[in-house]
Amino acid sequence: MALMTVDQVAEFLGVQAIRIERLARENLLVPAEKDSEGKPMFNDEDVKRYKTLAERLGGL
Repeated sequence: MALMTVDQVAEFLGVQAIRIERLARENLLVPAEKDSEGKPMFNDEDVKRYKTLAERLGGL
């Protein structure tokens, strides 16, 4: 399990970082833990599953 930052997830999904923060707040993309600054960190497998689901539902 590798952890990804908000910026890494945003780049992977092709969206802005603010959108990733909103997804985390709304529990649509659940963070695995928080870094020393309190920012969410995401499991890379969860991010891949979210991308697959979002594409099936019509895109990000």
